[in-house]
Amino acid sequence: MSSERSVYPVDIAGVHRDLQLFQIKPGLKIAILNILGDTELVQACGKALAERLQSTVYDVFVTAETKSIPLAYALSVETKKPYVILRKSYKPYMGDALQTETLSITTGQPQVLYLDEKDRALIKGKRVVIVDDVISTGSTLQGMRLLIQHAGADIVAEAAIFTEGERAKWSEIISLGHLPVFSD
Repeated sequence: MSSERSVYPVDIAGVHRDLQLFQIKPGLKIAILNILGDTELVQACGKALAERLQSTVYDVFVTAETKSIPLAYALSVETKKPYVILRKSYKPYMGDALQTETLSITTGQPQVLYLDEKDRALIKGKRVVIVDDVISTGSTLQGMRLLIQHAGADIVAEAAIFTEGERAKWSEIISLGHLPVFSD
């Protein structure tokens, strides 16, 4: 059974989408961007962000699991630069992984991010672009920053399809658009 949800229409990188609004806490709704499986949007955004990053000198992209993985892949294909995924659960093959805790606006729960031992070696001493689908509260972004810095890499840019919430807070983010939050 599906109920009719309100939507927020967006045109991003030449692609139109109607983003459904979901209540994340009483009196507050956000427009949900889910790029998983949306190849058309992912490729368009990957190309558009790659163009915006042309003047930035960097070696590798880093993103957090899960929803922004397709974007990191599209950027990697577009730019021929590698990407690293910060994982949300530890597996024994990850070896001496670094970890930090974040709080996601979409889950409302604390989450741990892990940087795999092999990926630590890949980013150490490198110039990193952090990539996310939507930057909202900045908690995941801060967790990514901490892990990357602890691994000995230099963050040279942060990029996302959208920023959300207080626009002025995200003036340094390279993004394709901005989403408001919705109050009842």
